[in-house]
Amino acid sequence: MGGLFGVVAKQDCVNDVFYGTDYHSHLGTRRGGMAFTQGRGFTRSIHSIENNYFRTKFESDLEKFKGHMGIGVISDTDAQPLVIGSHLGPFALVTVAKINNLAELAGKAFSRRVHFTETAGGAPTPTEVVAMLITQQDSFEAGIAYAQEQIRGSCTLLVLTEKGIYAARDRLGRTPLILGRRNGSLAVSSETAAFPNLGFEASRDLGPGEIVFIDPDGEEVRRPPGERMQICTFLWVYYGYPASSYEGINVETVRYRCGGHLAARDSVTPDAVAGIPDSGIGHALGYARAKPVPYVRPFVKYTPTWPRSFMPQVQSLRDLVARMKLIPIRALIENQRLLFCDDSIVRGTQLKDTVQLLYGAGAKEVHMRIACPSLIYPCEFLNFSTSRSTLDLAGRKAIASLEPEDGDRHLAEYATAGSERQRAMVESIRRHLHLTSLAYQDMDRLVAAVGLPKERLCTHCWDGSSSG
Repeated sequence: MGGLFGVVAKQDCVNDVFYGTDYHSHLGTRRGGMAFTQGRGFTRSIHSIENNYFRTKFESDLEKFKGHMGIGVISDTDAQPLVIGSHLGPFALVTVAKINNLAELAGKAFSRRVHFTETAGGAPTPTEVVAMLITQQDSFEAGIAYAQEQIRGSCTLLVLTEKGIYAARDRLGRTPLILGRRNGSLAVSSETAAFPNLGFEASRDLGPGEIVFIDPDGEEVRRPPGERMQICTFLWVYYGYPASSYEGINVETVRYRCGGHLAARDSVTPDAVAGIPDSGIGHALGYARAKPVPYVRPFVKYTPTWPRSFMPQVQSLRDLVARMKLIPIRALIENQRLLFCDDSIVRGTQLKDTVQLLYGAGAKEVHMRIACPSLIYPCEFLNFSTSRSTLDLAGRKAIASLEPEDGDRHLAEYATAGSERQRAMVESIRRHLHLTSLAYQDMDRLVAAVGLPKERLCTHCWDGSSSG
C-alpha cells in the first residue's frame, strides 16, 4: 500500500517529517523517501527499506536536510519523492497509487513525444506518470484533478512546492488523508497515529477528491470534496495501525467490534481464544470479551531479527520469515481447544504452517475465526496482494477445486453468506488448512462493526462491488 506524511511550519520541520514518515512503516516495505525546501530548491533522499528500518536508513541523512516544509513517503511501488521541473514551477511529488491503466497513459504520453526518466522494469513508474499528468494543465489544482480523472484505480498524493504543500485525496477516498495542527505548524498524514507523539492534533479528514493547499499561514481548500466515497474497509480490518482513525472511527475499536460479532454467533466454546499477531489480536480481544473466554498468547513473535513477514519480495522467503518468527508456548497449547482470530486469509500458506505448529505443540483443537468475508476478488484499488494472481486467493482456489469449469459464473453466490456454495467453499478451505472449524465474518456484521453505510465503503475484494 504505502503512506504519506507532510509538514509546513514556521521553523525547521526535518525531525517532524522524519518521525512522522517513520510512523507509516507498517504500510510498506520497498522504498522510503523525504524531500524538503526552504522556499528555494529541494533536498531529497530515497532509500530501500527492504532489509532494514526507515529510521536506520535515514538517520545519517538528517544533518544534510534543512527546511520549513517537507514531505515523506513509505512506498510499496516505486522510488519516491520525485523532484520535477515544469512550467508550473519545480515541485516534489509523493503518491499512494494503483494505476490500472498505467501502460495506456504512458502510451498516450509517448505519442505526444513525452519522455520519462524514472522507469522500473522498462516501464514508467506510477509516480512519474502522475507527475506527467499534473503538468498537462495550467495550475497544480487543475493538474491534480486531471490526473485523478485519468487514472483507473486510485491516487492520493502530496505535492511539495516552494510555497507550500498541495494535499489531495483519491477522488473516491479509497485511501485516507488527514490534516493535523500544532502551534505554528500544519501536518497531513495517511495515519492519525503519526500525530500524538509529535504534538499534532487531528483536525479533519480530507473528503473524496478534495484538494487542500497548506502553508505556514494556514490551509485553503482549492477543490471541494465530492459526494461519493468508497474508502477501503480493509484499513480497519488489517492495514491500519491500531491507534489510527479514519473518518473519525478508530481501528482498534472496530476490531473489538468485529471480534464481538464473531463471538455472538459462534456455537463453539473453546478453552481459550488468541489472535494471530499482530492485526488479529484486536479481533481476538473483542471475541474473548464478548464470549467470554480467557484470552491467551500461545505463541509470540520474535521481532528483533524477524520484524515483518512480508519484508522479502520473494514469496517463499516471506513464508519462511513468517514461520521462523513465531515461537510456540507449549504450556499454553498442549491439550487445549484453542480458537484463533485473524484479520483475513489471503493465500492461506502462512496460516497452514501456523496450524501445523500448533498441532505439533500438542493442541487438541484449532478453530479459526476470520474478521472479514472470504477474499474472492483481487484488489483493483490498492497495492494489496499484487504479487498474487486471482487464483492464488484461498477462496478462489477452493472455488476452482469445487467447480473447475463453472466456478467463476457463480462468484456472487460464493460471496453470499449462508448460501450453499459459500458453505462449501468455507468447508474446502477448512479441510485444506486442517482446522477443527472455520468461520468468516459476514458482510452485514463487518459493515456494522465499521459504522459507516455500506455505500461509503469499498468491499470489492469480498463481493466484487465497486464504483468508478
